[in-house]
Amino acid sequence: MPKTPSPCIDVCKFKRSGHCIGCSMTKAQKSMFKSLKKDTHRHGFVQMLTAQQERLGSYSHWEVAYRKKLVKKKIAAETLL
Repeated sequence: MPKTPSPCIDVCKFKRSGHCIGCSMTKAQKSMFKSLKKDTHRHGFVQMLTAQQERLGSYSHWEVAYRKKLVKKKIAAETLL
């Protein structure tokens, strides 16, 4: 199975108190994700990020964009989201 892709959806504008308006990651979280080597850790990170998005609000667009990314990489979205 391919590695869990980054939650980044290529918006990368950090306006909401340091959170990207596209994916909700902070710059530190983006760096952290890149350092995660085990897929279980990457999967857990995505789960944490979806919880963060719910808490922050206004990130409903992210899931649609991330699902498209998963389809392109032939990864079942149900395993991650």
